[in-house]
Amino acid sequence: MASVVVLDYGSGNLRSVERALERAGAEVTVTSDARAAVEAEGLVVPGVGAFAACAGGLREVGGAEIVDRRLRDGRPVLGVCVGLQILFERGVEHGVTADGLGRWRGQVERLKADVLPHMGWNTVRVPAGSRLFAGLDPETRFYFVHSYAVRTWEPDGTGGAGPLVTWGHHGEDFVAAVEDGPLWATQFHPEKSADAGAVLLRNWLRELR
Repeated sequence: MASVVVLDYGSGNLRSVERALERAGAEVTVTSDARAAVEAEGLVVPGVGAFAACAGGLREVGGAEIVDRRLRDGRPVLGVCVGLQILFERGVEHGVTADGLGRWRGQVERLKADVLPHMGWNTVRVPAGSRLFAGLDPETRFYFVHSYAVRTWEPDGTGGAGPLVTWGHHGEDFVAAVEDGPLWATQFHPEKSADAGAVLLRNWLRELR
């Protein structure tokens, strides 16, 4: 079984992520220990709650350095929900702007939708060549709970092919998932997405071998 660390930085939702990964076939440790997080075959960065609180908690456990070290070595990282959002440059919630990790350009903002939060099952638009969504029907639904999202994708300006970006829609388009080398992330909750989420997690675990 692949060894996976779920990074504990005070964000919550850790046990449901742990159980879902175990069901998908991983050996899981929930910890804030930096060495374990760097050395595991896979690292999951979950996130529930406000952007600023999650970004601050992640920095308190050295999360930025952990993610940087893993990515320098090509070691897989999976962000979930706010764990996706904090990989962007900044988030704006209730008039408060907080810095993210800046792995991708862009800003997390409140969705322009008649009903918030966006809570429940929704389809996504997956780009060709996705390994994260391999084997899943285009009409597959995933479970979302959020009011904020990245509403536009800003290329890094290098002119390369760039990451694969999956889009969702609730009132307007938003980034639902990103695949960027060893760094993958989802706005929805795979651990709450039943069989579809299990397939997605198994797809990620295959990247660890």
